[in-house]
Amino acid sequence: MRPLRQLALSLALLLPAAVGAQTVVATANSAAGPLRVIEVAKGLEIPWSLAFLPEGRMLVSERAGRLRIVAPDGSVSAPLAGVPAVLARAQGGLLDVVLGPQFADDRRIYFSYAEPTARGARTAVARARLDTDGLRLEEVERIFAQREDPSGGHHWGSRLVFGRDGMLFVTLGDRFNHRERAQALDSHLGKVVRIAPDGSVPPDNPFAGRSDVLPEIWSYGHRNVQGAALHPVSGALWTHEHGPQGGDEVNLTLAGRNYGWPVITYGREYVTGFRIGEGTERADVMPPLLQWTPSIAPSGMAFYTGDAFPQWRGSLFVGALRGSMLVRLSLDGDRVSGEERLLQELGSRIRDVRQGPDGLLYLLDESAGRILRLEPGR
Repeated sequence: MRPLRQLALSLALLLPAAVGAQTVVATANSAAGPLRVIEVAKGLEIPWSLAFLPEGRMLVSERAGRLRIVAPDGSVSAPLAGVPAVLARAQGGLLDVVLGPQFADDRRIYFSYAEPTARGARTAVARARLDTDGLRLEEVERIFAQREDPSGGHHWGSRLVFGRDGMLFVTLGDRFNHRERAQALDSHLGKVVRIAPDGSVPPDNPFAGRSDVLPEIWSYGHRNVQGAALHPVSGALWTHEHGPQGGDEVNLTLAGRNYGWPVITYGREYVTGFRIGEGTERADVMPPLLQWTPSIAPSGMAFYTGDAFPQWRGSLFVGALRGSMLVRLSLDGDRVSGEERLLQELGSRIRDVRQGPDGLLYLLDESAGRILRLEPGR
């Protein structure tokens, strides 16, 4: 790269991005009627997660290792100082970010990231106090890290969800080359774990008190969970995960249960196409509520409870990377009763899906580095 071009790129990453135009970028039809897709902000580099701040701004993570604040007018701040070192390689980097349960009082945020180690890297979770005026993180404290730190850059999992009791669910991938460890209860690979906000183990975790099991484990037998949300009525944790070549799953993720990977799965090997494991069901394995074959590569997940789209209330929305779309799942209790595929004409990898405080849906478009808002058409 020429020196002047390299300098320009470096300055672009350090300075605030230009104000977004907030223009209509697409229109679409849906079961809820016509839709408009609004570009809220642009100029982001592989945005991974979005959290709404009480004052109307948004906190966005970029996989390269940056946090930025996006104003309502679409302007994007300079990167926040204080983010710890991340391994920004392949699928790794700075990943999910959520506000703490007492954010209004303590200004704490929680974020997950690929933490480099001497041997490799691991999924870690930290908390910090957010100083929006100073554009920095203060009192940064790592509260959890996977026991294993293998080499490789894939399958970090990494969604964060606070339960109604204030405990934190963390989804952890199998790190691709270590899939057999997803069934091992002395390993954090391929698990969902549940911890207190300070990183300690809740005494009511399903395996707490057993010497042969890591006490943080909530559920096991997962491949790479990149979507997680609480059901708005039951408060139960729902997740979705990537299958290999087919077998993406939506799961009701219950305490102490086995979700099968890599023994029970609908997925197939990438190169040979051979089936993986011993079949698609087994009595001791929780079956998925839905599976996608071929794979859509799901990422991001939100239940819709707003008023802007009354026909969609109670639906589950899932972003798709390989599928380049937004998927709406209609539900009948814990049963998926229908599927609607939206925004395929955009051709965008939808990394995250969030319901905003205005009752509209917000999407992170990884392909174009922008925030999109979905609203009723006029």
